[in-house]
Amino acid sequence: MSTVAPSKVKEFSPESLEKIAYKSVEAVPTREPNDQFRLGYSIWQLITEKKGTLQSAVRNAGARVLIPESDVIRTIAAALKQVGISVE
Repeated sequence: MSTVAPSKVKEFSPESLEKIAYKSVEAVPTREPNDQFRLGYSIWQLITEKKGTLQSAVRNAGARVLIPESDVIRTIAAALKQVGISVE
């Protein structure tokens, strides 16, 4: 019996909405990495569907963040603004 090497992972391009959304939450300290992934997914939904607000996206993610929610929103909004995405 032999083992096969795992498949290679193809990264999204830096300009893709997926990469932008997940990169925008990198600076947000969370209890576990999965909390950051949930937050990133929620931000991705916000910028692709254009429904709701940034505040509702952060709340709906249910991420256990280690800083106040207002700081989370400010951090994500600043990161998105740097790449030209307005979420107001």
